[in-house]
Amino acid sequence: MKFAVLLAGCLVVTAQATIMPKADLVVVKKSQYSLTLYSKGTPLKRYWVALGPNPRGTKLREGDNKTPEGRYLLDYRKPDSKYYKAYHISYPSLADMKRAQKFGVEPGGNILLHGQRKGSVMSEEMLQRSNWTNGCIALINADMDEFWASVAPGTPIEILP
Repeated sequence: MKFAVLLAGCLVVTAQATIMPKADLVVVKKSQYSLTLYSKGTPLKRYWVALGPNPRGTKLREGDNKTPEGRYLLDYRKPDSKYYKAYHISYPSLADMKRAQKFGVEPGGNILLHGQRKGSVMSEEMLQRSNWTNGCIALINADMDEFWASVAPGTPIEILP
């Protein structure tokens, strides 16, 4: 789709806009530091992500700095986040709670998919090369803008090892 703008009586045609379809599934592969948006089984876009400092294995307890593994929902947008745009991930599931109970620990919670911390002075390149979250999944802000426009609350997210 091309856009036309009337400036000072002259018609100016702008570059073609890219509109990505809405995603119906988000897949994170922790070992590849990747997040892929899918629509009807077709990959739409792939992004690099940052994780927590202890990314191997699934989250067991609060404070272990691990990103959970399993199928969850991006259940709501979090407008009051200290990060640039954030989605809440529906962790812990019943299975996560049972596993934590088996070990006598709290499973933790408040796992987000978010952009950079507000006021961060680190470059986007440095952030994405480090595991700087506490177990969340982080995108650079420009990627978070695309994600925000393409993913509705209620979309499933699969987090794989």
